[in-house]
Amino acid sequence: MKRYRHLFFDLDHTLWDFETNSRETLRDLHRYERLTERGIPDAAEFIEAYEEINQGLWQRYELGHIDRHVLRVLRFRNTLLRFGVKDERLADRMGRDYLALTPKRKTLMPGAGELLADLAPRYRIHIITNGFHEVQEEKIASSGLGRHLDLVLSSEMAGAKKPDPRIFRAALERTKATAQESLMIGDSAAADIEGARNAGWDQAHFAPNGDGDERATYVLRGLNDLRAILL
Repeated sequence: MKRYRHLFFDLDHTLWDFETNSRETLRDLHRYERLTERGIPDAAEFIEAYEEINQGLWQRYELGHIDRHVLRVLRFRNTLLRFGVKDERLADRMGRDYLALTPKRKTLMPGAGELLADLAPRYRIHIITNGFHEVQEEKIASSGLGRHLDLVLSSEMAGAKKPDPRIFRAALERTKATAQESLMIGDSAAADIEGARNAGWDQAHFAPNGDGDERATYVLRGLNDLRAILL
């Protein structure tokens, strides 16, 4: 078995349960802002619309077609417009509150905390994320992940987003690691797995829904599958 010294994890959808934490905040905002009175009675329908719009905007952001300010402005404005609600002040307020509240939530992916605690004595553990740096730092602090980590490298810090090889080179430079002793673990086949493969790293594709990249070094149905590989 190949000997790794450095483990690089993606954060959202891999260690931090983005879907659960985001939806809890969106449900709270739907209630706080009394969106039922604005003609949006179903919180689940509101969340579904937001997620679809947000995903599309993130894809444009990762391709470099929009910046983070535009993403933050448009995602709630466009969601509200889908329900016929044109209110710039409401959209701005919801956007600010979403950013303030969501990173404080603590739900991790199943087994993530226990796994990192077991890996930490044997490996150096890092994060590589395309998320906004200050937001990701707060998620890590709130959830308790920080005590296990050596480096948190965001795309803002690196000046490049996954799958750009520059962010992987920056990770190696900052950790004094080599590609041969590094393993990238993440849920995105394009950003995490293809990006790491093109950088010459081994990859573990976290694919709990069964759609793992067949070219990945490892495919994980759950995070605990890493135990057989690393422990």
